[in-house]
Parts: sequence; structure tokens; C-alpha cells
Amino acid sequence: MDSLTLYVDTHWISPYALSAFVALEEKGLPYTVKEVSLPKKEHQIATYQAHTGRIPALQHGDFWLAESQAIAEYLAETFPFPKYPRLFPEDLKERAICREVMAWVRSDLMPIREERSTYTVWYEHTTKPLSLAGQKAAARLLAACDRLIRDDRTTLFPQWCLADADLAMMLQRLNANGDLLPKKVKAYVEANWQRPSIRKWNERTRPAYVAY
Repeated sequence: MDSLTLYVDTHWISPYALSAFVALEEKGLPYTVKEVSLPKKEHQIATYQAHTGRIPALQHGDFWLAESQAIAEYLAETFPFPKYPRLFPEDLKERAICREVMAWVRSDLMPIREERSTYTVWYEHTTKPLSLAGQKAAARLLAACDRLIRDDRTTLFPQWCLADADLAMMLQRLNANGDLLPKKVKAYVEANWQRPSIRKWNERTRPAYVAY
């Protein structure tokens, strides 16, 4: 098998790099990690060959791919079940919802992403209340979670899928900063935050933060 290399930010706070990292871990694939300094613009040098020049990127032999959802799809199809664990549900309707959730948390809820940045998850929490826009975004997020998350389980579907990591990441922006979550949503977040693949990411030793 050609070698796999995942390129992540040096601070290990990109939610998209987290998703790609979890995908590799859940697949049980051997891979190496290379850190790319965004403050030093290392993602803009010629040797960084991701087409979009963004983080994360996956290098598989001489093939490069950026964008975390594309990376997840590539890994799911290149290393398929049953030889490798699933990232996406077997049921096609559940798989569609999994992809729906993953696309949603990447493209919406901007006030939460701005006011509860990933810096506040892994470096320094904030006590600043959410703005009105932030409160409205949080209310939309929690309304969706009320429909998606059952009272009797801590995964979206009977089996874990990658959308669980992505949705838990979005919710952890609120949870880590003391914003109140409904009981079942808080249980969902904290159960996923203890999943071995996510714990491995969380337990990384991070350098002093350098803004960019």
C-alpha cells in the first residue's frame, strides 16, 4: 500500500483536520502526520501540492487531496468495508443524512464558529456571552440536534459514523465554553469526545498559540 500522510495545522485546532484525522484512525490505517504552519504560510510553498492549498490535505503515494469531506469519501472508497471499518452508514438514507450533517456544519452556523472558535476549545475558553446572532445559530443547531439525536443513544444511528465526530465538534464549541446544552445533547457530545480517535487528537501537546 502506498504511504499515507496527513497534513494538519501546527496548533491542531482545525475542525476539518480533526475530521480527516478521525477518519484515518477509525479506518485503522497506518499513516504519518506532518504539521504545516499557517502563520508561516507553509501551505503556500511549492512542495505543498494540495490543489486548493488548504489544510487538511492527504497525500497517498503521489496523489494529493484536500478538503476534509473529500478525504473522508476517498478513504471510504479506497479502503472499503468489510476489510476496513465503515465511516458512513450502510443504509443509504442514513448515509445521506450523515453527509447532510457533515456538509451543514461546514457551511452554516457562522456566528458560532466566529464567537466560539476552535481556539476556545483547545487553548483558552471564553466567558463572553453569545451575541443575538450567535444565540439564534445555537438555537437552530440545537433544534436540529433534537430531531437527530435520540434519548437512548449517543450516536446519530445505531452505529457510529463520521458525522458524529463533526457534529460533536460543532457542539463542543458551545459545551467547552459553558453554553448550556440539553441533557441528551450534552451526553452525546461528551460520549463522542471520549471516543479513542477523538481523544487521541485532543491529547496532542500543542505549542504556544501564534495568531495568523
